[in-house]
Amino acid sequence: MVRNKRRDGFEGEKLISLPEAVCTNLVKNFPATSQIYITHIGYFPKATFHHRQRRNGCRDNILIYCMRGKGWYTIGSNHYVVSPNEFVIIPATSEYLRYGADDEDPWTIYWVHFSGKDMGSFNTSFGIGLTDGPRQIPLNEKGLEIWDNMFRSLAMGYSTENLCNANFLLYHFLATFLYPGKHLPEKKQSEENYITQSILHMRSELHGKLTVEEMAARHKLSASYFSTQFRKATGMPPIDYFIHLKIQKACQLLYKDNIKVKEVAEAIGYEDPYYFSRLFKKYMNVSPEQYKSMREK
Repeated sequence: MVRNKRRDGFEGEKLISLPEAVCTNLVKNFPATSQIYITHIGYFPKATFHHRQRRNGCRDNILIYCMRGKGWYTIGSNHYVVSPNEFVIIPATSEYLRYGADDEDPWTIYWVHFSGKDMGSFNTSFGIGLTDGPRQIPLNEKGLEIWDNMFRSLAMGYSTENLCNANFLLYHFLATFLYPGKHLPEKKQSEENYITQSILHMRSELHGKLTVEEMAARHKLSASYFSTQFRKATGMPPIDYFIHLKIQKACQLLYKDNIKVKEVAEAIGYEDPYYFSRLFKKYMNVSPEQYKSMREK
């Protein structure tokens, strides 16, 4: 529905629009920021009559996170409704674009515009498309914390330090939306995801041995189903993942002074130090002794 009313400014709003020259100079002088960088950032609480119309689209990506109320957006002939605990990333486009708050229950939103040297490739890499529609997400506490850090950094002025800090935080901010399960508090992860529970269990048993059957039985699943789902989630079979965690722990232990390879092997559940050495070299391409020597150098 096209709104006839349009309101600029909302009580309690936060808004920063970076001058184009600031972004241009930053990218020129610090090419590391050129992939993506913030152009506008804001918070609109209960944004009554909020409405934006962009006939030629927007050259930025726009991330909108709806906390309360409802809103909508239209791209070309596609119309979407955005509800609480949903977010949308509208990719840079030349399509006719409109978005705004619901008339009866206006949304409260956190939002960021961001651009970069090749937004087309960026969006293709992360599967961000024009017709994705809104996505549900658990309360993104980590994302809101990072948003606040980005905003406060920019609010302190456009020094190189402030700009670089905010733009490097942008990567972490986006990750909390693209991979929300990775940024839940550990307790929530373990309650909601048996894959995460299994990984936490592996980490607590690095000194011992585990089988796929034992891990599957903890969640009352068949070994074959558990193994298949684990591989889909992590990219490797459960036992391979367990070994990777053991090798990771071994690398940490080898950084300690006056520790013997035999002691490291025993600490991660291998009684035979020679078997451990062969396994370590298979995964790290160097022997434990060489790894320790490299660290000492």
